[in-house]
Amino acid sequence: MDSDEKIEIIGTIFRCDRPAAEKLARLLAPQKVAAKEILARQGEESHHCWLVIEGGMRIEAFGLEGQRQQLAQYGPGEFFGAYPQPSTHRAEIACLMDTTLLRAEATRVAELVAEDPQVGAGMARLLARQLDRALDRMMARTTYSAAGRVYAELLSLAGTADRIAPPPKVTMLALSANTTRETASRAIAALIRRGIITRDDRELVIHSPRMLMELVC
Repeated sequence: MDSDEKIEIIGTIFRCDRPAAEKLARLLAPQKVAAKEILARQGEESHHCWLVIEGGMRIEAFGLEGQRQQLAQYGPGEFFGAYPQPSTHRAEIACLMDTTLLRAEATRVAELVAEDPQVGAGMARLLARQLDRALDRMMARTTYSAAGRVYAELLSLAGTADRIAPPPKVTMLALSANTTRETASRAIAALIRRGIITRDDRELVIHSPRMLMELVC
């Protein structure tokens, strides 16, 4: 992305004017991460924070016996990493698909947040939105059926575009929905049979978001 595009993206995410976005842009450097690449490992020192511009990241913790548990997932417009001070990564951060990030040193971002009212207000809104999404995901895990969690994850990944490109892997959907690969595969197959979605090598398209939403239970 060029400089103007980066400033425009930052201004949109933080809902700030161009001078404030330019200050943030000077701290944030573009970073490309390939699908399945590990960005950070559990237990490593954490000095940076990231904004997701395109793609998605998965946060997973490992138990004492090596069992893997997904804690969170971040998509476009979401913020993660160390903040406001350096810390230790509590979990592994892995890339769901080819992803574009903006990376900065945590302490420098925190200093700008404290210094610039627009950036500070933008960060507060950003983190409040993410907390709301996190609560939605927790609610889904505790109240929805396994298939319902898969359907909710599809709606989340698609956003307002009603399509996901490239299409999500069934294994990834299963992990995100805290269910088995077989359950996720059956759930997707049922949607295809009913014509609610179509899927090929390039994308997954949701033809009836309303019908899909009605199945989230």
